[in-house]
Amino acid sequence: QVQLVESGGGLVQPGGSLRLSCAASGINFRIYAVDWYRQGPGKQRELVATISSGGSINYADSVKGRFTISRDNAKSTVYLQMNSLKPEDTAVYSCHALRRFYGTTQDYWGQGTQVTVSS
Repeated sequence: QVQLVESGGGLVQPGGSLRLSCAASGINFRIYAVDWYRQGPGKQRELVATISSGGSINYADSVKGRFTISRDNAKSTVYLQMNSLKPEDTAVYSCHALRRFYGTTQDYWGQGTQVTVSS
């Protein structure tokens, strides 16, 4: 059974930091790319950051310079370090593991973790 479990969300003041974790089980984690998405209240889901199986990284413009994505394949875990948080970062953050091979796509989602940035 494949599971992606996010943790680390919570309430933080503007300017603060949080580190989210996405722990995977039931898959060969190291061959999957992993994305962090977020969906704020009344907003569309937004791709925040991506790390490929080879370690290539991309960020949304809205988080560049503030967020850092990383992975520890030995722990089957991807992290999202979020610094200088703003109220507009408030959202449910979800991780997504993706593998494309021979024309097919295999992907899995976590349940999400709430991040609230407020004074």
